[in-house]
Amino acid sequence: MKTYVSPGGRPDTETVVAVGSFDGVHLGHQALLAQLKERGRRHRVPTVVYTFDPPTRVLTQGAQFLSTLPEKLALLARYGIDETIAVPFTREFAARPKEAFLEDLRALRPRSVVVGEDFHFGRGRAGTVADLREVTRDVVTVPMHQLGGEDIKSTRIREYLREGDVEGARRLLGRHYDAQGVVVQGDRLGRQLGWPTANLQVPEGKALPPGVYAVVAVTERGPGHQQRHHGVANIGFRPTVNGTERRFEVHFLDFEGDLYGEEVGVKFFARLRGEQKFGGLDELKAQIQRDAQAAREVLRDVE
Repeated sequence: MKTYVSPGGRPDTETVVAVGSFDGVHLGHQALLAQLKERGRRHRVPTVVYTFDPPTRVLTQGAQFLSTLPEKLALLARYGIDETIAVPFTREFAARPKEAFLEDLRALRPRSVVVGEDFHFGRGRAGTVADLREVTRDVVTVPMHQLGGEDIKSTRIREYLREGDVEGARRLLGRHYDAQGVVVQGDRLGRQLGWPTANLQVPEGKALPPGVYAVVAVTERGPGHQQRHHGVANIGFRPTVNGTERRFEVHFLDFEGDLYGEEVGVKFFARLRGEQKFGGLDELKAQIQRDAQAAREVLRDVE
């Protein structure tokens, strides 16, 4: 999938375009992308997603994000999109009049534009779906999708994650929630307890569920060679040792090795418990052992 930072960077050809933040690329987004791909096949032109980095609510409301730009691009490629325009979403960009955004779309020469039914754009959200018809007559509005009577939207997924409900997040995403991080040096407390952990550093603002989870971690052991590991993740402040900053730590079950400096992807399968303060390191060590056994049970049939 080709990626550009502005509409003027791509070839001067006709397209079909979907517009939105696509944070998390959840089931509702996937339904919109299916409409885009159908239009692309009909017109025999490339499918283009015009999206924002960071997602609009991150800038305007201080929300955490579900997917970093690399994560979002990988998901869009997985769902068969040909090209992405990922524009830097700044306060200056948000303040542009709606006419400037319409000019961006005109540069893409869209045969069709696909958006959510509540789509607005430009300064003060002045632009509406009706304005898009100045660019193309074929404007497709996709209604809010629901699952079991529940709206599928990024805001609800963030709520699930704040509650530690990774199963609720999985339902609306259509896949397990995941996070990518680089392994950095920690204080080696886990190693002292006999349960070494990888201390993952993720981009600031990434939504992470608090608590202890059964996870599957993916590492790249050479180009094109992935390895999957069952594990236990802890996200929190480590109150037993009077921690003062949030940590994202993963213990890999049945693994020995050095992962410092490597990027690791972590998929959340089930919440095992909330974070607790124990009476001492011996109690903590005993609980970690129980967590590891619980994770093995959860992941027994997961490859």
